[in-house]
Amino acid sequence: MFARYGSALALGLVTALCLPQGLALSKAVVIEGATLVDVVDGQPRRKLATLVIEGDRIVQSSLVKETAKSDQPRVLSASDHFVLPGLADMHVHVWDEAELGAYLAHGVTTVRNMSGMPFHLDLARRIEEGSLVGPRLLTTGPILNSPGPNAQINHQMVKTAAEAREALAAQADTGYKRIKVYSNLQREPYEAILEEASKRGMLVTGHSPEGSRGPGIPFEEPFAIPFEDVLDDGFETIEHSESILWHGLTDRLDESAARELARRIATAGVTVTPTLLAHHNLVRVAESDGAFARRPEAATLNPIEQQTETQYIATWAARDAADHLDKDAFIGTLTRLMAEEGVPLVTGSDAGIFANPPGVSLIDELELLVRAGLTPAEVIAASTREVARLLGEDERSGCLDVGCAADLVIYSCDPTERISCARRPLAVVRRGRLFDRAELDAMLEQARHPDVERTLRNLTEGMAAQGTPIDPAALGL
Repeated sequence: MFARYGSALALGLVTALCLPQGLALSKAVVIEGATLVDVVDGQPRRKLATLVIEGDRIVQSSLVKETAKSDQPRVLSASDHFVLPGLADMHVHVWDEAELGAYLAHGVTTVRNMSGMPFHLDLARRIEEGSLVGPRLLTTGPILNSPGPNAQINHQMVKTAAEAREALAAQADTGYKRIKVYSNLQREPYEAILEEASKRGMLVTGHSPEGSRGPGIPFEEPFAIPFEDVLDDGFETIEHSESILWHGLTDRLDESAARELARRIATAGVTVTPTLLAHHNLVRVAESDGAFARRPEAATLNPIEQQTETQYIATWAARDAADHLDKDAFIGTLTRLMAEEGVPLVTGSDAGIFANPPGVSLIDELELLVRAGLTPAEVIAASTREVARLLGEDERSGCLDVGCAADLVIYSCDPTERISCARRPLAVVRRGRLFDRAELDAMLEQARHPDVERTLRNLTEGMAAQGTPIDPAALGL
């Protein structure tokens, strides 16, 4: 809409797992006999160990079986199963709280929402206090952009430095800690945003701004803001390998130039969220004459958002997929080259828009990264350890040691050996709360039934709050 780019546990866990959805565990959880799999320095580290969880933290991770402090801990026998840190999807679009469970159902315990409105801050607060079940929710504020070919109705438009400062101040006062910038952002407001964000301690992420798109740009004239100028601007992450291909290489499918660009990004130390799925699913829609957008998994996409995507999906359904296959493959090549040259990567799927359903899209993204040439272990690290590093949470999240967050996923096989193993978790632990497969399936079913009136109310209130009110009737909603 508003963005682009068997109960198997019963076989192995032999204690009562059927907890009411979202019930906080008052007793410790002890997981015995599982292989703990963590990726350290790019290599999987495996050990057969007892894992003890108390509250929202791991308090024991060792070969020795010990009794937890709780008088009657819940003991799970997980022999022949694998425990990994919870995955992170660092580029999503959340439209209603119903879809949060779809992320947990696929082992995603942290998400970063990339087009924020006030209701996202409320969701994050409720998740943190325990009154709402969902992955940890980080969010940017409303997308900051200037008029241009990539402008969208939900963007907060700024054309001058004064407008940019005013918009940033309003976002900070609302409670946002991150801001998202977009492709058409002009130099004057962009530089004001960087300065104001630095003063306020806010993180900057998003597309690399290109500036005004005048005649001949970029094929005959250079971008108004060269890609190189953005690299030392302190982004938390730059989003989309596809956007880097466009802005950094003017869409040239030149592997030698791509490797040199990857080296410059690595030297700058900028983290990239590749989101290979964002372009790949466009091609899938074209290949299928639109049928891909109607596959069963798409039922968890928000119907209000999907209504606004109708024309865009129809446009891609009418295109010849053959015209886009080379670019689709090269986006993966560029991502592989960035990994080889040492660019830090984190995983994101652009879930919640177009044909990218919440939760499962992150697993699709992991598989695309492996197809591009990364190892399964590198991909899991990009979804766990690298995210923790980016967030300044080394040894506190994305790990399985004592003191790490109790956000875990239990699998029947090892995703660091075969990435398809991540497709259907047996169970998920989120902040010490355990959800078995039956509960996860119930969350998926709930995601298929969002509250449409609540969605529309949140969107209209959010758009009004950022100064860009919409008339739902004018959008056909």
